[in-house]
Amino acid sequence: MKLHELKPVEGARHTRKRVGRGTGSGMGKTSGRGHKGQNARSGGGVRPGFEGGQTPLFKRLPKRGFTNVNRKEYAIVNVGDLNVFKDGTVVTIDALKKQGLVKKEYDGLKILGNGKLEIGLTVKANKFSKSAEKSIVDAGGKIEVI
Repeated sequence: MKLHELKPVEGARHTRKRVGRGTGSGMGKTSGRGHKGQNARSGGGVRPGFEGGQTPLFKRLPKRGFTNVNRKEYAIVNVGDLNVFKDGTVVTIDALKKQGLVKKEYDGLKILGNGKLEIGLTVKANKFSKSAEKSIVDAGGKIEVI
C-alpha cells in the first residue's frame, strides 16, 4: 500500500448538509429547524444544563467540601527514583528537573520513602517522610530541609 492509495473507511466521511437551498433539497424553507420556537430563531437555543425551567441537576445536588486557599502542593519524588544520580551528588529541585523526575516546582519538594536507595546522596528538599529520611541516612547520605 502506498500513500496515494489511502482512503477513508467506508461511511467515515459525510457530505455537508446544505440547508436553505430550495424545497427540492428536503432542507429548504425552515432549514430543518421546524416551525417557530426558541430553537428556530437565530441565536436561539438553551445553555448547557438547562432543563426547561425545572431546577437543574447541578442545583438539586447538595454542596460538599470546601477549597482550602492556604493548601500547599508539593512536587513529589520517591527515594527509589533517586538512584539515577551518581554517588555523592547534591540533589536539588533543579537537578531533579534536569533529570526529568519533576515537571513543575509547585510550592516545594517532598521526598517520599517508596523504593530502595543504593547510593549516598545529599538531598535538599522542603519536606521528607520518616521512611525517606531513614532510607537516605541508611544509604550513607544526608538530608537538608530547605
